[in-house]
This record gives sequence, C-alpha cells and structure tokens, in this order.
Amino acid sequence: MALTDIAATLQQALARKPLDNSIKFDCGDDGAITLDGDTAHLDGRDADCTIRISEPNLAKLIAGKLNPMTAFAMGKIKVTGDMSVALKLSQLLG
Repeated sequence: MALTDIAATLQQALARKPLDNSIKFDCGDDGAITLDGDTAHLDGRDADCTIRISEPNLAKLIAGKLNPMTAFAMGKIKVTGDMSVALKLSQLLG
C-alpha cells in the first residue's frame, strides 16, 4: 500500500472521527503523513505527536495487522511528543 493510499484510508477515518490534536507518521525517506483535525496531509508538518514507522509497517498498522503496543515494544514504532495523542490513534482506527 502506497503512502497516498494510506493517507486516503486515514482521511476516511478522520471524516468519521476528527482528531483534537495532530499526529505525524514519519516514514523516513518514503515521506510523511500528518493528521490534523479532519484532514490527512501528505507532508511532514509540525505535530503534537510524531510516530516514526516504516511505510510497510504503517500499512500493516492501518490494516489492523500490526498491534501498536507490540510494535512499540519491539521498536518498530518510535513515539516523540505527546504520548497521550498517540493513544488516541486506536480510537481513530478502531
């Protein structure tokens, strides 16, 4: 799944449940997606919380095939900024 497809999936989720804060998925050289309110931006703008994750793992996370807590414990996800914002991600994807 390409980053544009992931952003489109997240955009649909945000249309149903907008975020009060902003979250950035930093996929390194593959790019970034920033979720802010009810919009998914394909860029790396500043956010309340940054989640560093590879593009393949982000696709798995969005598809429900990667448990975020397990991924965090295994070092597949690194979180900087407001950790409580990252916890809201499960509400968006759930």
